[in-house]
Amino acid sequence: MIKHAFILLAVMTSFIMTGVSHANDADDLKEQIADLKDQISNMRHSFSSLSKGISDIMMHNIMGDVAYIEKVRLTGPAVGKKHKFSGDGEQNPLSLTNPLKFTAYIFFPKDIDPDKKYPLLVFPHQGVHASFNVENGQLYRELIAQQYIIIAPDYRGSTGYGRKFYESIDYGGKEIADIKAARDYMVENYAVVDQNRVGIMGHSHGGLITLMNLFEYPDAYKVGFADVPVSDLVARMGYKTQGYRELYETEYHIGESAFENHDAYIERSPAWNTHKLETPLMVYGNTNDDDVNILEIRHLIKSLKADGKDFTYKEFENIPGGHNFARMDHKVARQARFDIYKFLGGYLSPEKPFKNIKEMEKTSYKFVSR
Repeated sequence: MIKHAFILLAVMTSFIMTGVSHANDADDLKEQIADLKDQISNMRHSFSSLSKGISDIMMHNIMGDVAYIEKVRLTGPAVGKKHKFSGDGEQNPLSLTNPLKFTAYIFFPKDIDPDKKYPLLVFPHQGVHASFNVENGQLYRELIAQQYIIIAPDYRGSTGYGRKFYESIDYGGKEIADIKAARDYMVENYAVVDQNRVGIMGHSHGGLITLMNLFEYPDAYKVGFADVPVSDLVARMGYKTQGYRELYETEYHIGESAFENHDAYIERSPAWNTHKLETPLMVYGNTNDDDVNILEIRHLIKSLKADGKDFTYKEFENIPGGHNFARMDHKVARQARFDIYKFLGGYLSPEKPFKNIKEMEKTSYKFVSR
């Protein structure tokens, strides 16, 4: 009997040890997978930095004949001690409390007179975790030809500056203040910038940032244009996929779902902040937009009307290019851009406004359309 008991105990011990061994193996495997994911993430940021360098070279090739291009570093609000990063979260305390450093591109038209003052356009780039590039070079050439000075900030969360900067994102929060800091930097540091003629324009997420800057800093801008702007984050989380929603729910982003904290999403949504508008505004929407569903922009427009605001809105019907229609090269897009410039020019009075579309085309394409 005792012999059998010892045998049973030995068998049980063997099973337990095997189970412990398997558990340890599983834990080791999980650790290795987590480490591999971390390495892949770091490699992605390394490739993004390389891509950013290539983009900068392209920028000089596309814009260098018409503009002096500077890449400057400036600061915005601190990330803050409460901000979470992925991984173990080890951070230098000073990096959390010091003003955040970020980069911006400045374009000065080559034919400006250094003794005169010129209007400034602040240009927040589109995209969550994107960065400024000159993929739509004709747009910037057209603005420079009218003798606008442009600042295009790569605000917190932008791609191409490493993992920590990427994870410093504050969507619809402190990134709004970064753009205002870029505007103030230009006014305070360049005598050729007319502080009374500052406008802001942005596309998609850049449109959201444009709207929120107008709402939060009404005295800083003379006029604004929002092209197919992200307008209602609560609605957006409803029609997007779970993979998209998880981008916002990650620890260093908003950190919770719209279901868990809808107030945070409302706070960052232009459609819920329209009562603050005091600045002349133009908005575009396109019914076949495959990124910002027209329902978001229609909610924005309804809110502006409900708050009794004056603004200009044009809704385009199924224009080729969808989300990017106004940046395309077809005739509808060119007319759309010409109308934008006419609207902005009414408040910013550039030195060389376009008289017609053909004059605009010569600056961006060298030749005119039929």
